[in-house]
Amino acid sequence: MSFPQLDDEHRGEEILAVFDTAFGELLAADPAAFRVKFRKMAASAFAFYRGTAALFYHDLDEEKRGGPFLDERTSRVWIHGDLHAENFGTYMDANGRLIFNVNDFDEAYVGPFTWDLKRFAASIALIGYAKALSDEQISELVTIYAVAYRERIHALATGAKSDEVPPFTLDTAQGPLLDALRDARSLTRFGLLESMTEIRDFERRFAAGGGSVELDAATRYKVLAAFDGYLETLPDSSLARPDSYRVKDVVGRRGIGIGSAGLPSYNILLEGHSDALENDVVIYIKQAQTPAVSRHITDQAIRDYFQHEGHRTVISQRALQAHADPWLGWTELDGAGQLVAEVSPYAVDLDWGDIDDAEEIAQVVADLGRATATMHSAADDQSGESLVPFSTERAIDAAIAGDEEGFAPLLIDFAHSYGARARADHQTFVDLFRNGRIPGL
Repeated sequence: MSFPQLDDEHRGEEILAVFDTAFGELLAADPAAFRVKFRKMAASAFAFYRGTAALFYHDLDEEKRGGPFLDERTSRVWIHGDLHAENFGTYMDANGRLIFNVNDFDEAYVGPFTWDLKRFAASIALIGYAKALSDEQISELVTIYAVAYRERIHALATGAKSDEVPPFTLDTAQGPLLDALRDARSLTRFGLLESMTEIRDFERRFAAGGGSVELDAATRYKVLAAFDGYLETLPDSSLARPDSYRVKDVVGRRGIGIGSAGLPSYNILLEGHSDALENDVVIYIKQAQTPAVSRHITDQAIRDYFQHEGHRTVISQRALQAHADPWLGWTELDGAGQLVAEVSPYAVDLDWGDIDDAEEIAQVVADLGRATATMHSAADDQSGESLVPFSTERAIDAAIAGDEEGFAPLLIDFAHSYGARARADHQTFVDLFRNGRIPGL
């Protein structure tokens, strides 16, 4: 697959049109947040790529619908939706075990499994280019990813025992993945609470500053009403102690991530599993966004499956992530779907800044291929959701088996082609931004 090189002016107009569809209403509501978002995106081609999933799927849709390895089943599996090389990190699962795997499920949906793989492959091309790797080295890395993904999918599809394909934990991970898990283990709930809260009158409360915004009485009431609705969405097994739900404080938040500019967000401080102040829990309520991939999936049954975007995010994450955050749930606020989850004390993202050795990069890429396969295989008939009522790993395994030799080359060709497109788009975007060409800013 190759993407035609458009003249800068024509491509600039195309980028602006996609941005208007994806960000228009939010940008109009909060231009300052988008100025911050866009300055972060201007920093590098990879940062631009991270913030433009909507442009990626627009290009994918324009280039070609369908494609190799896609049939009725493999075109309809739970996918991450924004699978790039930095959307991996640590979390503590519902069993209290630190896991390294895919994270950030805001863009998750149901669609072709190859779209996740292509988005990841292009991100590797961008990272490789930034690290001055040759095209041949980048091709080798994408091959390593494809082979690792294929081997793990096949192992899962053919009934490998769980101890033969274990998750990445402190006992099984190596290299930078193990480093991230060890960093996560060194973190504490007390440390998180110290950074966000203070003790006043023998009780913990949110501290002023640091992005927190005091709420007026009416907004506070609406947020607490939304919290009550959220409690009804939690699994029965989440919490055994009723006091765990007791709200101690609530604030608004500013300065959330690059993909969430302009979206309202709130933090709630809860009692936690004991009366001890160091066991308090912070959860966030964030307005969920329309996933970029959903604009290119026309199946009405998929759209109708979800109550709203908050419900869609949570159901997708529970399908894709084994033993997800027990605080994960959804609610509504001002008529908009909201995602609710814990502000985890144990979250550490994979840091590519110090991963420069060629062998180490290859090892990490192989591990991320295995993690991707594990994610896709979790999202099937065993997830408890009826939208994907078949074994995804067996469907994907059979599709790849039909053309083993063509699987890696498909991803290699896409990685180089779209990596070049993203680098050119980044320069076009910077020129649009710096010259005041983005409407509303």
